[in-house]
Amino acid sequence: MVKGAEAVHAANPNVLVILSGLNFDTDLSFINRPVNLTFKGKLVFEVHRYGFTDGQAWVDRNPNEECAKVTKSVKETSGFLLDQGWPLFVSEFGGDLRGTNVNDNRYLNCFMALLADLDLDWAYWSLVGSYYLREGVVGMEEFYGLLSWDWTQVRSTTFLNRITALQNPFRGPSIIKGNPYKLIFHPLTGLCVINKPLLNTTTLTLGPCSSSDGWTYTPQKTLLVNNSNFCIRADKEGKPATLSMACSDSNSKWEIISDSNMHLSSKLTDSSNVCLDVDDNNIIVTNACKCLSKDNKCDPASQWFKLIDSGRRSISTTSTLSMLNSPHLSDHLWKPLSSI
Repeated sequence: MVKGAEAVHAANPNVLVILSGLNFDTDLSFINRPVNLTFKGKLVFEVHRYGFTDGQAWVDRNPNEECAKVTKSVKETSGFLLDQGWPLFVSEFGGDLRGTNVNDNRYLNCFMALLADLDLDWAYWSLVGSYYLREGVVGMEEFYGLLSWDWTQVRSTTFLNRITALQNPFRGPSIIKGNPYKLIFHPLTGLCVINKPLLNTTTLTLGPCSSSDGWTYTPQKTLLVNNSNFCIRADKEGKPATLSMACSDSNSKWEIISDSNMHLSSKLTDSSNVCLDVDDNNIIVTNACKCLSKDNKCDPASQWFKLIDSGRRSISTTSTLSMLNSPHLSDHLWKPLSSI
């Protein structure tokens, strides 16, 4: 590894040098001391992760429990490098974008929360919708690909919008100005809870994370609109959560529960517990907490919310992934298979 890094540096001293891990690049835990190189300031570590990395565990186990296991594994085998000040790059992740692969769907919901939480840089596998030749098959379709088989349209605009939300950093030097705050990130949609009332009501909705003014999660476990006295409050099961200035009772306290640490639960006045959820119109509601443990048949993704550190951006950025939604997509790409 050291010899390879030195060879890359010798060939071009102006490029970053990326070091990979073991076990299909999922494990960097063997790096328990600094790598001794003749150069500094350009070393990056990379890691890969897929749903199939853990076999069919996402189908066989409760999603909250599996998410906790995978999150712990990633942090122990590669995430520790962040604590040591090293750049860490997820150079491969992805899933079946047809939407029918339960194992991949559950994995992506969890892994996108982890990407947001650690604010990791990443590369998605893959852009291409098909291959000229792969494994002896002409025109083999790539179901993980962002593009359709003929490369003329996006395979899943829903997923494209989700990962577009992660393309810009949530924090970091020269990125954020002023005091940091929390975002309430919803990995199933790639959106955040927006604290600007809908149609002049106190109803909350999902929207672009850049549209949120941020939240403060207090020691009393209330979720306050940043720099205000308004908090998120539960009313009744099946009803919208609201903004309120009544922030001292149990209805306005939100416990982070479940192994995934992504259920936000509140106790109502009748002593029943509800969790934040999202309805079909992206309105934030409260429902009975679901799939907390053991059951592997249900999916808790609509109730997964991750509190992530962020702040107001000091620079204006535009996602290059938005180009894929262009009506002239084919103008940006190589010649599709259908034209050869």
